[in-house]
Amino acid sequence: MPTLRTAAARCTALALITATMIGAAPATQGRPPVIGISHLAVYATDMAATDHFYRVVLGARKGADPEDPAGVRYYFSPRQFVEVLPAPKQHGPSMLAHVGYVTADAARLRTWLIDQGMRDLSPVQRGAGGDQWFGGKDPEGNAVQFVQPGSASTAAEKGAISGRILHVGYAVHDRARQDRFYRTLLGFRPYWFGAFHADKVDWVSQQVPDGRDWLEYMMVGPGSDVALESVDARQLGVLNHVSLGVANMQAAVTTLYRENRLSPRHDGPQMGLDGKWQANFYDPDGTRVELMEFKPVMQPCCSAFTADSPER
Repeated sequence: MPTLRTAAARCTALALITATMIGAAPATQGRPPVIGISHLAVYATDMAATDHFYRVVLGARKGADPEDPAGVRYYFSPRQFVEVLPAPKQHGPSMLAHVGYVTADAARLRTWLIDQGMRDLSPVQRGAGGDQWFGGKDPEGNAVQFVQPGSASTAAEKGAISGRILHVGYAVHDRARQDRFYRTLLGFRPYWFGAFHADKVDWVSQQVPDGRDWLEYMMVGPGSDVALESVDARQLGVLNHVSLGVANMQAAVTTLYRENRLSPRHDGPQMGLDGKWQANFYDPDGTRVELMEFKPVMQPCCSAFTADSPER
């Protein structure tokens, strides 16, 4: 999330964008609950260096990966984690592998999606810890999983800088196509949108249908401030990100300073355009991990929040 700077004045006109830009969809009937973010999965070119970032800098608990024996999970709570996979020998500029959302019933959700016309969904798989999951792709080809956690606990892992993934974000080129999947089909709900300039839309946030975690479209191309020709590996690392909630940004960053846990590349704390304190840290391959306070402390730029923010 970019910083506040002087954008509030430039964004006044953006607040007048009509409800069609927000694009709320009617509630979907019979769909099993989708209640939050499960995980972000990323590729790593150096598993040892990446281990230090997630385990030491962020304090996550390291665990085995039931999906891939070569992968590793880094848990912030028993239900939320970052999954790190060895980068394929031939991979593109993006280090995003997939995104996972929490559902109350993976098998029933898969059946429901098939009934709605979705194809090419993987079978439901089961892990030793009780997790169940299946996967597919969104309209832009991003791999998406739906996970039924084996644990009901949401307690923060001891030593983790945060016990809560608030949101995930990834590059989006065609908002209307993505909306047909996330909003119309799944029922994600509008939360906030903004940009640096009044005639642009750079970030579009929508909460999961049955919770307060959210997905942030990181808009690229026409209509945004990010030109397609600028979207290289470094830029994709900024766009494709995961956000961890903290109650007090000053306390969280002070802990990282005091314990010498800062990543070599970092920025902030700073005020985001949504009125929330944030700080950014980057894993060795450039994937951004954003610390963010749960609630805004000042009026956001560009648009009002249209749903309640997470409490914790």
